[in-house]
Amino acid sequence: MPTPADTVELAVVERSGFIESRHTGRAIVLAPDGTVVDALGDVAAPFLPRSSMKPMQALACLTAGAPLEGVSLALSTASHSGTDRHVAGVRAILDAAGLGENDLECPAAWPGDTPTRDELVRERSEPARIRMNCSGKHAAMLLTCVTKGWETAGYLDPQHPLQVHIREVIERLTGERIGATAIDGCGAPVYAMSLAGLARAVHRIGTAAERSPFALHRGAAALVSAVRDHPWTIDGPGRADTVVIERLGVFAKGGAEGVMVMVAPDGTTVALKIADGSGRAATAVALRLLERAGALDPGEVANTLRALPLTVFGGGRDVGSIRASF
Repeated sequence: MPTPADTVELAVVERSGFIESRHTGRAIVLAPDGTVVDALGDVAAPFLPRSSMKPMQALACLTAGAPLEGVSLALSTASHSGTDRHVAGVRAILDAAGLGENDLECPAAWPGDTPTRDELVRERSEPARIRMNCSGKHAAMLLTCVTKGWETAGYLDPQHPLQVHIREVIERLTGERIGATAIDGCGAPVYAMSLAGLARAVHRIGTAAERSPFALHRGAAALVSAVRDHPWTIDGPGRADTVVIERLGVFAKGGAEGVMVMVAPDGTTVALKIADGSGRAATAVALRLLERAGALDPGEVANTLRALPLTVFGGGRDVGSIRASF
């Protein structure tokens, strides 16, 4: 893990003209052709990409033969907010596998969507596995196991054939050998990689062609199209990833502990990690980096940032903002 000396300031929190907090971190920007155009801090040190790794896991399920498309494919890479619409989509994946929500091995959780959670509390419901934000990924993993004839029980074990296949696909996409394996919050394996490796993988996915002669690339193009066609799946109403996809047409996937990957429509790609683990500035930093690289219109970025929860309040009034440092 990089030391503070290996990071740079990426964002600040300003209140009434005072800089109240600073977020340091690391970031890398790739041009549409995949060359590095900007690197902030140490982008070679290994770290855990958390849910920003989901596009690779979803693509691995697709290349293993899982019949995923449209909403189901988009949900397979989502960190959704657990609305009834999300649950219906996840249930459809489980139905296709002939399985139920009790087959999911992710932990039970309340939905991240506040109105949905409030309604469930009024109904005296309990946390449920299918409401957990990673349930789409887990349902896709189960469907893959059924499709391949693999055991569904224990599908999260790093030595399970599914996880072995996922690891191989990730190594192919990142161009790196995996040096360490950890357990993500949902119980699935998460693999240490460099920020540069993550950027390479997401760039390859985000710029893949639907008519490529390679199945991996065709699957990647289908995945990106599914997310852009159904941005509500990836996050939820009014939430950051959904907002930026809807407004700017980017492919975005945030991860826990301040990780973010984003691909602009022209293929310019950003991967970043906020050192203190806070994700509150990650979307703003990624958008500003894409803007600085000439991939996004400054006016459209400014309008999109105003739609995100970046305002600092004092006494109910706007007194500052969370913003990128550049």
